[in-house]
Amino acid sequence: QVRLVESGGGLVQAGGSLRLSCAASGRTFRSSRMSWFRQPPGKDREFVAAISWSGGYADYADSVKGRFTISRDTAKNTVYLQMNSPKPEDTAVYYCTTTGKYWGIRDSDSYDYWGQGTQVTVSS
Repeated sequence: QVRLVESGGGLVQAGGSLRLSCAASGRTFRSSRMSWFRQPPGKDREFVAAISWSGGYADYADSVKGRFTISRDTAKNTVYLQMNSPKPEDTAVYYCTTTGKYWGIRDSDSYDYWGQGTQVTVSS
């Protein structure tokens, strides 16, 4: 089992910055990657960013590319999402997730463990 705990959400002004954290515990050695998804109000959950535990690759949704940065600290078993220049349309509940699989980076069905989510609200 893997436990994921997100933190860092809150209210931020458009154009500001915010950093989300996700602390992983348990059998993290089985994880191949860590990712962030989000669910805007009234919409389906969508992929935001992913990073391999080795740091060899990262992937971003087109909507956040160039504004958000995903990183990880393997010593702390923690993944971060640095959100720069957020927009009101980035308002959502952000979820941290992980899997031992190597397929379906952007497919929520490929992930095995999810955090409880953290609310991010971007004001205009």
